[in-house]
Amino acid sequence: MPVERALLSVSDKTGIVAFARRLAGAGAELVSTGGTARLLRENGLAVRDVTDVTGFPEMMEGRVKTLHPRIAGGVLAVRGDPGHQASMQEHGIPAIDLVCVNLYPFEEAAARGEGLERLVEEIDVGGPSLLRAAAKNHHDVLVVSSPSQYDRVAEAVERGTADGALRQELALRAFQVTARYDAVIARVLSKRFGLTDYPEHLVFAFDRREVLRYGENSHQRAAFYEKAGPRNVEEPSIVKARQLHGKQLSYNNLLDADIALESVKEFPERPACVIVKHATPCGIAMADDLDHAWADALACDPYSPFGGIVAVNRRLDAATAEELGKLFLEIVIAPGFDEDALEALRRKKNLRILEVPGLDRPYRRSGTQVRSITGGLLVQDRDLKAYDTSTWKTVTKTEPTPEQIGSMLFAARCVKAIRSNAVVFVQGNRTVGIGGGQTARVDSVFIATHKGGDRIRDSVMASDAFFPFRDAVDEAARHGVSAIVQPGGSIRDEEVIQAADEHGIAMVFSGQRSFRH
Repeated sequence: MPVERALLSVSDKTGIVAFARRLAGAGAELVSTGGTARLLRENGLAVRDVTDVTGFPEMMEGRVKTLHPRIAGGVLAVRGDPGHQASMQEHGIPAIDLVCVNLYPFEEAAARGEGLERLVEEIDVGGPSLLRAAAKNHHDVLVVSSPSQYDRVAEAVERGTADGALRQELALRAFQVTARYDAVIARVLSKRFGLTDYPEHLVFAFDRREVLRYGENSHQRAAFYEKAGPRNVEEPSIVKARQLHGKQLSYNNLLDADIALESVKEFPERPACVIVKHATPCGIAMADDLDHAWADALACDPYSPFGGIVAVNRRLDAATAEELGKLFLEIVIAPGFDEDALEALRRKKNLRILEVPGLDRPYRRSGTQVRSITGGLLVQDRDLKAYDTSTWKTVTKTEPTPEQIGSMLFAARCVKAIRSNAVVFVQGNRTVGIGGGQTARVDSVFIATHKGGDRIRDSVMASDAFFPFRDAVDEAARHGVSAIVQPGGSIRDEEVIQAADEHGIAMVFSGQRSFRH
């Protein structure tokens, strides 16, 4: 089906002149609006104004121009329908065979922080309507929604090969574009209007970053997407990471890297290191420098980090990089890298090196967490509540020392990253035993104390939730734990407190649970 008439109305003028010239060369009459029409004329192309088709001028500062029956009818008319054809003839409606539209730059205006009055002027109305109309009638109308489609569409028009498969693909893309556009508007305005609580209808849009080699297993397809619309420009995230070296990130790499990054962000005040393996930390430490933080984190569990992920919150130096290079790792994450540190790490051909700018500077953490279940989503606030030791309550006869309180606070921040039922044993500001992901809390204690060995003696333990029985306290005491912090709230709290008193352990109730399912 030849393209006899094409409607072009674009905000992004990239490539539009060359595209229009090819359409005109293939015999298409060009119809256009405002700035697009001016640009095409300036480049020597004959253009018919939309106002000539509608018989009405553009009005209300451009708010109304293409919303007219002579435009909508020309796009929506089914060519083989006698009734439609009769209506077109009766009302002088010219058929439009191609619609090329891209939308007002609402997203860019929002990213610039434009005021609400200016922002709403960047909400396109006619553009999405034209795209949806052309996509609906794709059997008769080619719909072009992105400059990236120009060459392919122009070639199809020139050769007369604009078949059903191409038309369907372009129509689907147009519907995706308008859906994304509306989702971004809804997201931005919900924040501007202060209506950010969980709405009746939740709409997200995501842009594909890359197609991954496979998912969790080689028989599963996978892709990596980024939330569409203006970003939180402050908070570092795995989405903002720049890969400086190594193989393509895998699905599992991205999950582990996100956990490592979110965990190390709990400790902005000092150099910190987190080692993650199979979606759970196996070593966390703070120190005066990264070299010692890495050594302390590794000492927690020297075997598990093989093939693991390391995240640090300070610029990586050469000395620490040399130590990291002694171990097989999948990923190293840092806010920056000294040149000699990069040189040392690049000796590992496949090691993925990720730079996450801003991780070593103050930033605000915010937002929600979304997880998929079959047929739906679960959405919740991120667990960003800080611990306040002034509200903690000592419930045992033995009082914790100030040093133990400091270690309890560190341990409580560590336990947030461990799968429930989670326990963490800490000496100073370094983990010496980690257990989690078990169906019984006492089993997590078994695992942590087995890995920690003699280092558990005189350590502090944090639990992500209350103890349902005293068995976990008894097991921790058997390995010499000296103090425990937990939320409290069990019907057996008195039994658990009694166990701590029997063993001479200081126990504190934080009143704050940190489950991670």
